[in-house]
Amino acid sequence: MGKELLPPSDYSELLQSLKERIRNSQLRASLSVNREIVLLYWQIGREILFRQQVQGWGAKIIEQLGKDLQKAFPALKGFSPRNLKYMRAFAEAYPEEQFVQQLAAQIPWFHNCVLLDKVKNSKERIWYIQQTIGQGWSRNILVIQIESQLYQRQGQAVTNFEQTLPPLQSDLAHQIVKDPYCLDFLTLGKDAQERDLEEALVKHIRDFLLELGVGFAFVGSQYRLEVGEEDFYIDLLFYHLKLRCYVVIDLKMGEFKPEFSGKMNFYISAVDDLLKHGDDQPTIGIILCRSKNRAIAEYALRGIQKPMSVATHQMGLPSAFASKLPTIEQLEAEMNAIVGSTLHSSEPPLEDS
Repeated sequence: MGKELLPPSDYSELLQSLKERIRNSQLRASLSVNREIVLLYWQIGREILFRQQVQGWGAKIIEQLGKDLQKAFPALKGFSPRNLKYMRAFAEAYPEEQFVQQLAAQIPWFHNCVLLDKVKNSKERIWYIQQTIGQGWSRNILVIQIESQLYQRQGQAVTNFEQTLPPLQSDLAHQIVKDPYCLDFLTLGKDAQERDLEEALVKHIRDFLLELGVGFAFVGSQYRLEVGEEDFYIDLLFYHLKLRCYVVIDLKMGEFKPEFSGKMNFYISAVDDLLKHGDDQPTIGIILCRSKNRAIAEYALRGIQKPMSVATHQMGLPSAFASKLPTIEQLEAEMNAIVGSTLHSSEPPLEDS
């Protein structure tokens, strides 16, 4: 065996220490399986990182460590060399144990691996962790949200929320709107009209609710309102459980025009008078267009006293991305809760077995 492959003098001590730590972690795993696993992996990664950075251990020692840990724990699949490299990267990305305990350990290990692979900005990575915790994203959903650049789209719609809502409500409202909305699950032709878009969204309401985000409850399409003995119909009406308010969505297949804001102002006023309860917050409107000129949209909302936003919708993303979308059945199962990863998990790993 070459000199560079010989374990360092304190390797046996490290191996024994890690074996004991793994055994102790297994005993506590029944109380908090995922948190213990993620914290254990961070600790292992920290040990590897320290010895490589401070003591000059070579990269090949990870291969040896993987073999010995797999030999010591043959029933567990978490100690392949590739996964040990993820542990090292995890510890390097999050040097503070308190952060790992309070945030990163609250999502499954393979979610963290996805974030290490696909998100390099630490602020953005933290945002996705928070969203995963709050919205219960499965790993597939997390991948979709990252690849659709949800972080960059969040809060990008033109709004007048700051002028029409109290500060706390305004901040929350900004968090529920994005631009553009990715409707890649739809297959509409260029000649499709607003009614076609509405019917397609209702048909794929679970997918649309996923894109809107957690908190939206679907009330109805072509929702009828009677005003001045005339009937008016709202394209899509939702209620947001966190904001405690109605959300009116007006669908457009063309470019935004200034007169759209007047129509939305009318809808919001009618909903506030006819549907809103005393403890509900002010109704919010979203004008969803194929395209918009931002300056025109900003002028159109200036002076409007009802809270509304102007955003765009985007269809026809590359098939490589569309193929990763889960089925309706998968969405229904996945959105119930975050599926905890365990060392015994049969979930397809990112690692070598």
